[in-house]
Amino acid sequence: MAEIRVENLRKEFGAFTAVEDSNFVVEDGEFFVMLGPSGCGKTTTLRMIAGLELPTSGQILLGGENVTMRRARERDIAFVFQLFALYPHMNVRKNIGFPLLAQGMPASEIRQRVEETAKLLRIDHLLNKSVSGLAGGDRQRVALGRAIVRRPKCFLMDEPLGTLDTEFRDLMVHELRELHNRIHATTVYVTHDQMEAMSMADKIAVMNHGIIEQFGTPREIYDRPATMFVADFIGSPPMNFLGFGGGLARGAREIMVQGAKVTVPEVREDVAPADMALGIRPEHIRFDDKSGLRGAIYGTEYLGTTQIAAVETADGIIKARVPAEIRLNPGDQVGLSFNSARLSLFDKKSGRAVRTSIHDLASQGRVHHG
Repeated sequence: MAEIRVENLRKEFGAFTAVEDSNFVVEDGEFFVMLGPSGCGKTTTLRMIAGLELPTSGQILLGGENVTMRRARERDIAFVFQLFALYPHMNVRKNIGFPLLAQGMPASEIRQRVEETAKLLRIDHLLNKSVSGLAGGDRQRVALGRAIVRRPKCFLMDEPLGTLDTEFRDLMVHELRELHNRIHATTVYVTHDQMEAMSMADKIAVMNHGIIEQFGTPREIYDRPATMFVADFIGSPPMNFLGFGGGLARGAREIMVQGAKVTVPEVREDVAPADMALGIRPEHIRFDDKSGLRGAIYGTEYLGTTQIAAVETADGIIKARVPAEIRLNPGDQVGLSFNSARLSLFDKKSGRAVRTSIHDLASQGRVHHG
């Protein structure tokens, strides 16, 4: 397997910049996810790593070797698409073995490799079945099998679970991660689905408008979002924002929000007066009658052990994840209290996170602004 190194990668289509100076390293054996909304540049980046698209500038190294201008077939990679590109006239065995047949491998070795791969994917009982009669999940396993059987340096996957229904998708997320744990293949996986990313990734790059907004582990990205976009994109419901004004001085531990004092993690940099935002995850809000920060219940969504309460404040609606047994009715007045150790601060104009004590223990994901 191999490390993938992307350096200053850029792709322009005429006047449109699809990928803007991306830099990241996928370590050998790592499951790396590129996450972002449609049109953010994640698939274009994947296609450049695959050799299906040439970059405008920058370079791609695979196992230390510069492959930037090499054709796809000259790179030792396997690509798994969203659409099941299976040969309907062949059975499962022949579908999985086809890449090896095309390479001219002896029949006995093909049989052995196909059977090993099918066992790994738990589809060995389907080897002689026609692919046209298979369920969606099994068809996806056959497509994966055809990629795995070649034993490439790395796997590239473009929304491979996009066409599956929710139940199959949840199962395949688990299976893909299990499979990765067994074969330790360097994997680059593209998705717009944050749950897929958070469930499977060792590292995530969150992309927006061709720029990598943050690169880090799922926990880093959730707990210490580098930008307001990342904070809003990750989490269900996403992070809440409450506006406040004025600058921040290094060492500050309090801010004023809607006339109420809010304790925050200690600020580690001076910030000139600007429009700022306090970021609060829904699970870090609790109701406290003594709090000076007030709101009114707008509605609730019951989730069994918890409920999501929408609270109308002077700065719009925020959502709190609170115990289900709390009785809440629309119009109820509530005081809002926050877990001060877990709050984020942002500069609204740039969207950048202000450096605070939450960044002390772990290095923040790298932020690339174009």
